[in-house]
Amino acid sequence: MLGGAIIAGLFAVLLASRWLNQQTTAGLSKVAVASTDISLGQRLTPEMVTLVDWPAGSMPPGAFNELSVLDGRVLKTSLLRGEPVLDAKLAPQGTKGGLSAVIGDGRRAITVRVNDVIGVAGFALPGNYVDIIVNTQRETNDRDAPNRNISKIVLERILVLAVAQEVSRDETKPRVVNAVTLEVTPDQAEKLDLARSVGTLSLVLRNQVDPQPVQTAGATKSTLLEDGKVQVVKVADAGAAKPMRAVVRPRKEPAKPEVAAVPPAPAPAPAVTQAAAEPPRNCVGVINGLRNAQECY
Repeated sequence: MLGGAIIAGLFAVLLASRWLNQQTTAGLSKVAVASTDISLGQRLTPEMVTLVDWPAGSMPPGAFNELSVLDGRVLKTSLLRGEPVLDAKLAPQGTKGGLSAVIGDGRRAITVRVNDVIGVAGFALPGNYVDIIVNTQRETNDRDAPNRNISKIVLERILVLAVAQEVSRDETKPRVVNAVTLEVTPDQAEKLDLARSVGTLSLVLRNQVDPQPVQTAGATKSTLLEDGKVQVVKVADAGAAKPMRAVVRPRKEPAKPEVAAVPPAPAPAPAVTQAAAEPPRNCVGVINGLRNAQECY
Protein backbone atom coordinates (compact mmCIF):
# COMPACT_ATOMS: atom_id res chain seq x y z
CA MET A 1 0.00 0.00 0.00
CA LEU A 2 2.85 2.40 0.79
CA GLY A 3 4.50 1.68 -2.56
CA GLY A 4 1.24 2.23 -4.42
CA ALA A 5 0.73 5.57 -2.68
CA ILE A 6 4.23 6.73 -3.65
CA ILE A 7 3.68 5.74 -7.29
CA ALA A 8 0.29 7.50 -7.39
CA GLY A 9 1.81 10.65 -5.87
CA LEU A 10 4.64 10.76 -8.42
CA PHE A 11 2.14 10.27 -11.26
CA ALA A 12 0.01 13.17 -9.93
CA VAL A 13 3.05 15.45 -9.69
CA LEU A 14 4.02 14.59 -13.29
CA LEU A 15 0.54 15.35 -14.60
CA ALA A 16 0.37 18.67 -12.68
CA SER A 17 3.77 19.71 -14.01
CA ARG A 18 2.79 19.00 -17.62
CA TRP A 19 -0.47 20.93 -17.16
CA LEU A 20 1.34 23.97 -15.74
CA ASN A 21 3.86 23.95 -18.57
CA GLN A 22 1.06 23.86 -21.14
CA GLN A 23 -0.71 26.79 -19.49
CA THR A 24 2.49 28.86 -19.36
CA THR A 25 3.36 28.12 -22.97
CA ALA A 26 -0.14 28.99 -24.12
CA GLY A 27 0.23 32.54 -22.69
CA LEU A 28 3.55 33.30 -24.46
CA SER A 29 4.48 34.20 -28.01
CA LYS A 30 7.67 34.99 -29.87
CA VAL A 31 8.80 38.59 -30.43
CA ALA A 32 11.84 39.86 -32.35
CA VAL A 33 14.12 42.03 -30.20
CA ALA A 34 17.52 43.61 -30.77
CA SER A 35 20.35 41.37 -29.66
CA THR A 36 22.75 44.32 -29.53
CA ASP A 37 22.65 48.12 -29.64
CA ILE A 38 21.72 49.29 -33.15
CA SER A 39 22.10 52.85 -34.43
CA LEU A 40 19.59 54.55 -36.70
CA GLY A 41 20.19 54.22 -40.42
CA GLN A 42 21.64 50.69 -40.14
CA ARG A 43 20.37 47.73 -42.12
CA LEU A 44 19.20 44.79 -40.02
CA THR A 45 20.91 41.43 -40.34
CA PRO A 46 19.97 38.07 -38.73
CA GLU A 47 22.79 38.55 -36.20
CA MET A 48 21.29 41.82 -34.91
CA VAL A 49 17.89 40.43 -33.86
CA THR A 50 16.65 37.38 -31.98
CA LEU A 51 13.32 35.86 -30.90
CA VAL A 52 12.34 35.84 -27.24
CA ASP A 53 9.24 34.77 -25.31
CA TRP A 54 6.79 37.58 -24.68
CA PRO A 55 3.47 37.56 -22.77
CA ALA A 56 0.68 37.35 -25.33
CA GLY A 57 -1.50 39.74 -23.36
CA SER A 58 1.06 42.58 -23.54
CA MET A 59 2.21 42.18 -27.13
CA PRO A 60 3.39 45.61 -28.42
CA PRO A 61 1.63 46.76 -31.61
CA GLY A 62 3.70 46.36 -34.75
CA ALA A 63 5.93 43.62 -33.30
CA PHE A 64 7.40 40.84 -35.47
CA ASN A 65 7.48 37.13 -34.69
CA GLU A 66 9.65 36.12 -37.66
CA LEU A 67 13.23 37.09 -38.39
CA SER A 68 13.04 36.59 -42.13
CA VAL A 69 10.79 39.64 -42.65
CA LEU A 70 13.34 41.88 -40.93
CA ASP A 71 16.32 40.98 -43.07
CA GLY A 72 17.54 44.09 -44.89
CA ARG A 73 15.12 46.55 -43.24
CA VAL A 74 16.56 49.92 -42.19
CA LEU A 75 16.07 51.52 -38.78
CA LYS A 76 15.01 55.17 -38.53
CA THR A 77 15.48 55.25 -34.74
CA SER A 78 18.12 53.75 -32.48
CA LEU A 79 17.44 50.47 -30.63
CA LEU A 80 18.94 49.23 -27.38
CA ARG A 81 19.69 45.62 -26.59
CA GLY A 82 16.49 43.74 -25.69
CA GLU A 83 14.19 46.39 -27.18
CA PRO A 84 11.42 45.06 -29.47
CA VAL A 85 11.73 45.79 -33.18
CA LEU A 86 8.51 47.56 -34.18
CA ASP A 87 7.22 48.50 -37.60
CA ALA A 88 7.02 52.18 -36.58
CA LYS A 89 10.78 52.20 -36.01
CA LEU A 90 11.59 50.92 -39.49
CA ALA A 91 11.94 52.83 -42.73
CA PRO A 92 9.67 51.80 -45.63
CA GLN A 93 10.63 48.66 -47.47
CA GLY A 94 13.18 49.20 -50.20
CA THR A 95 14.86 52.08 -48.38
CA LYS A 96 18.62 52.03 -48.55
CA GLY A 97 20.67 52.40 -45.41
CA GLY A 98 22.31 55.60 -44.30
CA LEU A 99 21.15 59.10 -43.51
CA SER A 100 18.52 59.12 -46.26
CA ALA A 101 16.46 56.62 -44.24
CA VAL A 102 16.22 59.07 -41.35
CA ILE A 103 14.91 62.05 -43.37
CA GLY A 104 11.17 62.59 -42.93
CA ASP A 105 8.65 62.75 -45.76
CA GLY A 106 8.85 66.02 -47.68
CA ARG A 107 12.09 67.01 -45.93
CA ARG A 108 15.64 67.52 -47.09
CA ALA A 109 19.07 67.30 -45.47
CA ILE A 110 21.56 70.14 -45.83
CA THR A 111 25.01 70.50 -44.28
CA VAL A 112 26.49 73.74 -42.97
CA ARG A 113 30.05 74.40 -41.89
CA VAL A 114 30.48 75.20 -38.18
CA ASN A 115 33.18 75.58 -35.56
CA ASP A 116 33.31 75.47 -31.76
CA VAL A 117 31.51 78.83 -31.51
CA ILE A 118 28.95 78.52 -34.31
CA GLY A 119 28.15 74.93 -33.26
CA VAL A 120 27.25 75.95 -29.67
CA ALA A 121 30.51 74.50 -28.30
CA GLY A 122 29.59 71.04 -29.59
CA PHE A 123 26.28 70.80 -27.69
CA ALA A 124 24.24 70.69 -30.93
CA LEU A 125 23.90 66.89 -31.09
CA PRO A 126 21.75 64.69 -33.34
CA GLY A 127 18.13 64.91 -32.24
CA ASN A 128 18.42 68.47 -30.87
CA TYR A 129 16.64 71.52 -32.28
CA VAL A 130 18.40 74.77 -33.16
CA ASP A 131 17.59 78.22 -34.49
CA ILE A 132 19.76 79.76 -37.19
CA ILE A 133 20.96 83.38 -37.05
CA VAL A 134 22.53 85.15 -40.02
CA ASN A 135 24.73 88.24 -39.69
CA THR A 136 24.66 90.21 -42.91
CA GLN A 137 24.19 93.70 -44.35
CA ARG A 138 21.07 95.39 -45.56
CA GLU A 139 20.81 96.44 -49.18
CA THR A 140 21.20 100.22 -49.08
CA ASN A 141 23.05 102.85 -51.10
CA ASP A 142 24.46 104.46 -47.98
CA ARG A 143 27.52 102.41 -47.02
CA ASP A 144 27.91 104.30 -43.75
CA ALA A 145 24.31 103.81 -42.64
CA PRO A 146 24.19 102.87 -38.96
CA ASN A 147 21.62 100.12 -39.56
CA ARG A 148 23.38 98.50 -42.47
CA ASN A 149 24.67 95.57 -40.39
CA ILE A 150 21.95 93.30 -38.97
CA SER A 151 21.67 89.95 -37.16
CA LYS A 152 18.38 88.12 -37.64
CA ILE A 153 16.90 84.70 -36.85
CA VAL A 154 15.93 83.30 -40.24
CA LEU A 155 15.00 79.69 -39.33
CA GLU A 156 13.53 78.26 -36.12
CA ARG A 157 13.30 74.76 -34.63
CA ILE A 158 15.53 72.98 -37.13
CA LEU A 159 16.31 69.31 -36.35
CA VAL A 160 19.96 68.28 -36.23
CA LEU A 161 20.28 64.99 -38.13
CA ALA A 162 24.00 64.40 -37.80
CA VAL A 163 27.23 65.99 -36.62
CA ALA A 164 30.13 65.30 -38.96
CA GLN A 165 29.47 61.69 -40.10
CA GLU A 166 27.77 60.52 -36.90
CA VAL A 167 23.98 60.12 -36.64
CA SER A 168 23.83 58.44 -33.23
CA ARG A 169 21.45 60.16 -30.79
CA ASP A 170 22.44 58.24 -27.66
CA GLU A 171 25.47 60.33 -26.76
CA THR A 172 25.16 63.40 -24.53
CA LYS A 173 28.82 64.41 -24.44
CA PRO A 174 29.46 67.56 -26.52
CA ARG A 175 31.42 67.08 -29.74
CA VAL A 176 33.19 69.88 -31.57
CA VAL A 177 32.94 69.19 -35.31
CA ASN A 178 33.35 71.15 -38.51
CA ALA A 179 29.99 70.32 -40.13
CA VAL A 180 26.39 69.83 -39.02
CA THR A 181 23.61 68.26 -41.11
CA LEU A 182 20.14 69.73 -40.63
CA GLU A 183 16.66 68.55 -41.65
CA VAL A 184 14.72 71.28 -43.46
CA THR A 185 11.89 71.76 -45.90
CA PRO A 186 12.69 72.72 -49.51
CA ASP A 187 11.83 76.38 -48.78
CA GLN A 188 14.02 76.39 -45.68
CA ALA A 189 16.85 74.81 -47.68
CA GLU A 190 16.76 77.71 -50.14
CA LYS A 191 16.78 80.31 -47.36
CA LEU A 192 19.64 78.56 -45.57
CA ASP A 193 21.72 78.32 -48.74
CA LEU A 194 21.23 82.01 -49.44
CA ALA A 195 21.92 82.97 -45.82
CA ARG A 196 25.27 81.22 -45.69
CA SER A 197 26.33 82.86 -48.96
CA VAL A 198 25.48 86.44 -47.93
CA GLY A 199 26.55 86.38 -44.29
CA THR A 200 27.81 84.44 -41.31
CA LEU A 201 25.68 81.73 -39.73
CA SER A 202 25.33 80.89 -36.03
CA LEU A 203 23.39 78.07 -34.40
CA VAL A 204 21.28 78.74 -31.30
CA LEU A 205 20.40 75.69 -29.22
CA ARG A 206 16.79 75.63 -28.05
CA ASN A 207 14.65 73.57 -25.71
CA GLN A 208 13.37 70.40 -27.38
CA VAL A 209 9.89 70.76 -25.85
CA ASP A 210 9.48 74.43 -26.82
CA PRO A 211 7.71 74.59 -30.20
CA GLN A 212 6.56 78.22 -29.96
CA PRO A 213 7.98 80.50 -32.71
CA VAL A 214 9.28 83.96 -31.78
CA GLN A 215 9.05 86.93 -34.11
CA THR A 216 12.00 89.33 -33.84
CA ALA A 217 12.89 92.47 -35.76
CA GLY A 218 16.61 91.71 -35.79
CA ALA A 219 19.45 93.48 -34.04
CA THR A 220 21.13 96.51 -35.64
CA LYS A 221 23.77 98.94 -34.46
CA SER A 222 21.12 101.38 -33.27
CA THR A 223 19.27 98.78 -31.20
CA LEU A 224 22.56 97.45 -29.89
CA LEU A 225 23.59 100.91 -28.67
CA GLU A 226 20.14 101.77 -27.28
CA ASP A 227 18.47 103.71 -30.05
CA GLY A 228 17.45 107.24 -29.09
CA LYS A 229 20.48 107.92 -26.88
CA VAL A 230 23.15 108.03 -29.59
CA GLN A 231 23.34 109.40 -33.08
CA VAL A 232 25.74 108.77 -35.95
CA VAL A 233 27.09 111.80 -37.77
CA LYS A 234 29.53 112.14 -40.65
CA VAL A 235 32.71 114.13 -40.24
CA ALA A 236 35.68 114.68 -42.55
CA ASP A 237 39.32 114.55 -41.53
CA ALA A 238 40.77 118.09 -41.40
CA GLY A 239 43.54 118.84 -43.84
CA ALA A 240 43.19 115.64 -45.79
CA ALA A 241 41.12 114.66 -48.77
CA LYS A 242 39.62 111.57 -47.14
CA PRO A 243 36.09 110.29 -47.38
CA MET A 244 33.55 111.00 -44.71
CA ARG A 245 33.47 108.66 -41.71
CA ALA A 246 30.74 107.85 -39.25
CA VAL A 247 31.18 108.91 -35.65
CA VAL A 248 28.86 107.99 -32.79
CA ARG A 249 28.02 110.94 -30.55
CA PRO A 250 25.53 111.33 -27.71
CA ARG A 251 22.22 112.53 -29.00
CA LYS A 252 21.32 116.02 -27.80
CA GLU A 253 17.94 116.58 -26.35
CA PRO A 254 15.91 119.15 -28.31
CA ALA A 255 15.84 122.59 -26.73
CA LYS A 256 12.64 123.32 -24.90
CA PRO A 257 10.75 126.44 -26.04
CA GLU A 258 11.31 129.42 -23.83
CA VAL A 259 8.29 130.56 -21.88
CA ALA A 260 8.07 134.15 -20.68
CA ALA A 261 8.56 134.11 -16.96
CA VAL A 262 5.83 135.78 -14.97
CA PRO A 263 7.34 137.78 -12.12
CA PRO A 264 6.09 136.46 -8.83
CA ALA A 265 4.01 138.65 -6.59
CA PRO A 266 6.09 140.50 -4.04
CA ALA A 267 6.06 138.71 -0.74
CA PRO A 268 5.17 140.70 2.34
CA ALA A 269 8.16 142.00 4.23
CA PRO A 270 8.77 139.97 7.36
CA ALA A 271 8.19 141.70 10.61
CA VAL A 272 11.40 142.73 12.26
CA THR A 273 11.36 141.77 15.85
CA GLN A 274 13.39 143.33 18.55
CA ALA A 275 15.41 140.17 18.93
CA ALA A 276 16.25 140.13 15.19
CA ALA A 277 17.26 143.78 15.28
CA GLU A 278 19.71 143.27 18.10
CA PRO A 279 23.22 142.33 17.06
CA PRO A 280 24.20 138.74 17.77
CA ARG A 281 25.95 138.10 21.10
CA ASN A 282 28.35 135.46 22.31
CA CYS A 283 27.13 133.26 25.15
CA VAL A 284 29.08 131.00 27.48
CA GLY A 285 27.69 128.36 29.82
CA VAL A 286 28.87 128.60 33.45
CA ILE A 287 28.66 125.70 35.91
CA ASN A 288 28.81 126.71 39.55
CA GLY A 289 28.48 123.65 41.74
CA LEU A 290 25.07 122.23 41.07
CA ARG A 291 23.81 125.32 39.25
CA ASN A 292 24.10 126.07 35.53
CA ALA A 293 24.05 129.59 34.19
CA GLN A 294 24.67 131.34 30.87
CA GLU A 295 26.61 134.57 30.45
CA CYS A 296 26.23 136.56 27.24
CA TYR A 297 28.34 139.57 26.17
